[in-house]
Amino acid sequence: MLRTRIAVSVAAAAAGLAVLTACSGAETAQPVVAPAAAGGNGGGQVGNGQVGNAAPASPESKLIVADVADVGQVLTDQNGMTLYRFDKDTAKPPKSNCDGDCAKAWPPMLATGDVQVQGVDKSLVGKVTRSDGTEQVTVGGWALYRYAKDAKAGDATGQGVGGAWYAANAKGGKAGQAAAAGSEAGGVKLSASNIDGLGEAIVDQNGMTLYLFTKDTKKKASACNGDCAKTWPPVLSKGKVELQGIDSKLLGSIKRQDGTEQVTVGGWPIYTFSKDLKPGDANGMGVNGTWFVIEPNGCKVGTTPSSTANQAPAANSGTGSSNDTSGGTGTTY
Repeated sequence: MLRTRIAVSVAAAAAGLAVLTACSGAETAQPVVAPAAAGGNGGGQVGNGQVGNAAPASPESKLIVADVADVGQVLTDQNGMTLYRFDKDTAKPPKSNCDGDCAKAWPPMLATGDVQVQGVDKSLVGKVTRSDGTEQVTVGGWALYRYAKDAKAGDATGQGVGGAWYAANAKGGKAGQAAAAGSEAGGVKLSASNIDGLGEAIVDQNGMTLYLFTKDTKKKASACNGDCAKTWPPVLSKGKVELQGIDSKLLGSIKRQDGTEQVTVGGWPIYTFSKDLKPGDANGMGVNGTWFVIEPNGCKVGTTPSSTANQAPAANSGTGSSNDTSGGTGTTY
């Protein structure tokens, strides 16, 4: 396995995609466009102008670390409501860019006196003054919000909305696998690795398994948008992509419907899976017969002779093998 690290620009590498390895049995299909994700700064106006969960039931502000299903450890407020961060904000210096209708869909967590903490490093907690003069709680410099569509404690329906909203962890970063879309500095690292029962595979900078979607069109478009992209977050690039054990000629990018740049390997747009909670998980392998772990040569696992012998069953009866539904629409991915 090649051990040297090669840093290349996604845009520059896209020109080298003419030389790609062949994957036996790899499909190319016409795009199937899923419902678009909430636009603008993170969602439309919530009915009758109410500010969702903006006003806490308890007068004090408190940050608590809690486990939320399918997301992992996240920050919650004093009422157990999941707290989120917005990629369009900045942490250095702290600044909120969610006002007006955005703040109705994503009510800011306002500071009420001294902010109490449980499981959070107090030194990471701060406040930022919003455009209306109120003070919003920050962790690690990132402003915190609730989501108006979270109906009860333990809900995390805002995870991945618009490709910009993510549950926050105890340090203010993106909770669970959500950080797989890119590091805080915007960098992405792809490495050749081995997954138990599957063989060679590509993982990201967090060690999370990466996938391809056979309904995508190679080198052209992603067919996974909107709710689909919440279940299968695309690997996005805001700068250079670092490679380890992967041929730089296979690296490229496509532009998504929302204007972001998604990384491709062997022409295939690549994704993480929201139900993979730790490095080494590959719960998305074979889901619906369209999602497959991607090999370092740009092929789906099981389509090259070297990997066929190591291929695990396409899917099991566990968390990642069943049809996934998002948003109550009945759409499966």
